[in-house]
Amino acid sequence: MKIEILGVGCPKCKQLAANAEAAVKELNIQAEISKVTDIDEITGYGVMMTPALAIDGEVVSAGKVLNKEEIKNILTG
Repeated sequence: MKIEILGVGCPKCKQLAANAEAAVKELNIQAEISKVTDIDEITGYGVMMTPALAIDGEVVSAGKVLNKEEIKNILTG
């Protein structure tokens, strides 16, 4: 599983990354978490508001910081 945090590195983006890492750790699943900071790449996903969360190339959230429980629900959903 590939999880991408889309954002230019603002505090909200960093919080979303931390929440995603915590969710993956609690679920004890294998996932590669990466940050996408290039604005052209972010808009290539169709994202206009950051932070955004993409799982396996599909944007599942944009414009808000999901908490750990919300991310866990998406990952297990």
